[in-house]
Amino acid sequence: MSEQSTYPPSPPEAKRSAAQRRLMRRHALIDGIAVLFLALAAAVVLAADALMLVFGCILFAILLYELSAILHRRFGWNRKLALGVVVLLLGAIVGLGGWAMAPQISEQATELAREIPASIERLQQTVHQHPILNRIASELPDAETMTQSLGRMVPNPGLFFSGVLGAIGNVAIILFVGIYFALSPDVYKRGIVKLVPQTRRERAVQVMDTIGDNLARWLVGKTISMLIVGVATAVGLTLLGVPLGLILGIIAGLLDFIPYVGPIMAGVPAVLIALSMGPDAALYVVLLFLGVQTLEGYVLQPLVEARAVALPPALTIVMQLVFGMLLGFAGVALATPLTAVLMVLVNMLYIEDILGDRPERAERDG
Repeated sequence: MSEQSTYPPSPPEAKRSAAQRRLMRRHALIDGIAVLFLALAAAVVLAADALMLVFGCILFAILLYELSAILHRRFGWNRKLALGVVVLLLGAIVGLGGWAMAPQISEQATELAREIPASIERLQQTVHQHPILNRIASELPDAETMTQSLGRMVPNPGLFFSGVLGAIGNVAIILFVGIYFALSPDVYKRGIVKLVPQTRRERAVQVMDTIGDNLARWLVGKTISMLIVGVATAVGLTLLGVPLGLILGIIAGLLDFIPYVGPIMAGVPAVLIALSMGPDAALYVVLLFLGVQTLEGYVLQPLVEARAVALPPALTIVMQLVFGMLLGFAGVALATPLTAVLMVLVNMLYIEDILGDRPERAERDG
């Protein structure tokens, strides 16, 4: 019985075998990326509320870190000491403001809940007196349905938990987790960087720093803008003699966080209440909101965008629609910072690293 000798494969066969192995590895890589993408998409859909809550914690941490960094640069304080001062100041402002205005806010909020349905009914009665408007109004829903629709326009207080207690729980989570994030940001940054290959870790740090800097500048500018819009609206409504000026101003300031959509949502209840005083008062309220938004759009917003990522209006609105469909009202509220993050990722990881284009700022400077 003779041994069967083995011969090495001929060069063409070796080339075919190597090509087949490369093809199999490519297919395996594509399939792996597809499975990973589907798993990531499923995780986003199933845990959307939790992810939005985590992103809210990160935004609050970035705001705290930037404010403490300002104190650190201005006075030379230790950064953790500066963070403690920021937290105490914010707590004192919110606590004292809430203690001083809580009764008035509670009273006006209760009255607002009663006044809006009555204002809708008065509006419908006024419209029914005009033949042309009456034909249009006949196809509109009744006051109760419109009130429910307005209630759905108001953001759900729970991002992760629902109800009043859930809203309090969400606020507590954002506060405490945000403070922990701001206290030791390098720990969490290093943990994320370790997930990146060693050859790309330096670039990953650059990307994360750019995202943090842009969000920090945007958040500080937006916070100042919200304060100005809220105070200007409350003072303007009070001067016009419109009831519930304080609570309407607070609503306008909070909803100013949402570009384009927020001012419309804030203006609807103010105009409805002003209609109870007459059409002239409603017109003045509309002019007041237009004036405040003109100030915000042409003075405050350019100052914010000069130091952060400038988002085109059409892109912002489209992303609000996309994130709103995927994530609900939380997606609409957080669409602008999410879009800012995506723009940094696209600019740095795709346009600069893959396409090789120079950054826009470098082109302008050059």
